[in-house]
Amino acid sequence: MDFNNFKVKRRKKLSLKRIPTRNTEKHLSKKDLTENLVANIDRISTLQNRLYAEDRQALLIILQGMDSAGKDSTIRAIMSGVSPQGVLVCSFKHPTELELEHDYLWRHEQNLPQHGQITIFNRSHYENVLISRVHPKLVLAERLPGIDHVKKIDKAFWKTRYKQINYFERRNIQNGTQVLKIFLHISKKEQGKRFIDRMAHKEKHWKFSSLDIIERKFWKEYQSAYELALKQTSTKIAPWFIVPADDKLYAHCLISKIVLDKLKTMNPCFPPSNKKEEAYMKKKRAKLILEYKL
Repeated sequence: MDFNNFKVKRRKKLSLKRIPTRNTEKHLSKKDLTENLVANIDRISTLQNRLYAEDRQALLIILQGMDSAGKDSTIRAIMSGVSPQGVLVCSFKHPTELELEHDYLWRHEQNLPQHGQITIFNRSHYENVLISRVHPKLVLAERLPGIDHVKKIDKAFWKTRYKQINYFERRNIQNGTQVLKIFLHISKKEQGKRFIDRMAHKEKHWKFSSLDIIERKFWKEYQSAYELALKQTSTKIAPWFIVPADDKLYAHCLISKIVLDKLKTMNPCFPPSNKKEEAYMKKKRAKLILEYKL
């Protein structure tokens, strides 16, 4: 399972139709995937503990995908063994009145991870080049100077927005917050199956929204918006990974490997203790052992 095969190359033409949404590595059994996932989660937990203790770096994980692509289940699976003390999940809905009084990146800036923390954006600033591109009228709500009609939201506008996003991410990386971007690639057929499952089970009704069915009509438009966004914002320092998402177990295993590799690259270390503290600990440890006959 070489996760680099799923990395978006910015210079290459991107067509989501040609990219599989299912596991193509048939030699990997369900047992193999489960064992690999468990092992990766254990290693992620160890490195996350070091990251928290080091308190110098941070990791931002961005999850994007069509409705029912499995963003919530991915978070539950990958972060199941991680201390909640060092992980924060942020889901971004329709912007509030306060958020619309600022630029579109402001609310995301407010939720960036602190030093030592992993933050997961369940949807993110990319909605501003995805849903806003499919429904450009949403941009008018931002009240941008000179943008008072949909016709003014042209190719040049989107090109500028892609550049702004790239700069936003590059600036944060330069200041210690690494950015990991994952697109959960689901087929329209699989999405339909998951919608049917939600409708069939009462305990899943809370997940269902009539808007999901309405937005499904714009499938082609969303695929096109994703292709443009992924290509224009997959950079050397913050590349996109397109993960086949029809098979959840395979997706979780692959994503866990991607996250683990990123943490390894960051190489967080426990902060060193000073000689005075080490001498004090040694003395007190010996005393406690003697006192309680440990």
